[in-house]
Amino acid sequence: MDINKYLKRIDYEGKHEKTLETLASLQTSHLFSVPFENLDIHRNIKIDLDKSFEKIVINNRGGFCYELNGLFYQLLKELGFNVKIVSARVNQGEKGFGAEFDHMAIVANIDNEQYLVDVGFGDFAYIPLRIILDKEIPDPRSVFRIEKFDDVYNIVKQKSEDSSFIPKYLFSETERVIDDFKNMCVFHQTSSESHFTQNKICSLPVKDGRITLSGNNLIITKNNNVETKELKSEAEVNIVLKKYFNIIL
Repeated sequence: MDINKYLKRIDYEGKHEKTLETLASLQTSHLFSVPFENLDIHRNIKIDLDKSFEKIVINNRGGFCYELNGLFYQLLKELGFNVKIVSARVNQGEKGFGAEFDHMAIVANIDNEQYLVDVGFGDFAYIPLRIILDKEIPDPRSVFRIEKFDDVYNIVKQKSEDSSFIPKYLFSETERVIDDFKNMCVFHQTSSESHFTQNKICSLPVKDGRITLSGNNLIITKNNNVETKELKSEAEVNIVLKKYFNIIL
């Protein structure tokens, strides 16, 4: 991996010290530079986890959890952080939680404290979340809490409209390797039961909100105000991808 190219891709010019401050800065820089997107799934292009660096760094694209967290994990390892990949099961509402390896996340150990790190879950945490039970964990744009759920952890996020919390996913601290996720990566690209095959998405936070392409709708959230514009053609979609995400398909 060419670390300098990766850091340039995420517009990071800060320190390389193995501290919580550096980790938080890297995570935030990544989230604001690399979109969460599943565009290749809807172009019938196979996602190859061995080519994530080429796709994201060289070709200026985004990706979904296996690509984003998988590559970010490799960057953190190269920089000397004590990190590991973990498996998570995403909350699917009435269907319960997804299967094992449904989602990939990262756990970092800094000064003997464990932190949940995730740059591949769309609108989620902007900084590492300390894994401490039943305490409100503030984040720049929300509040989280980690609860014990049988022998794993349940990460819940506070709703923006009220003070209630909703489950996001279950995760454990068991270390995994990227190959463990490859079958579920194929599932999410091909199965009609995967939400990734239902609708194309490309989403990126900005200073005062978030910009999202969902299907043929451009959704701009600014200071909690939401504006939606329907895109009439693939040409308009491509214009939006270039203008807001700097993506040229």
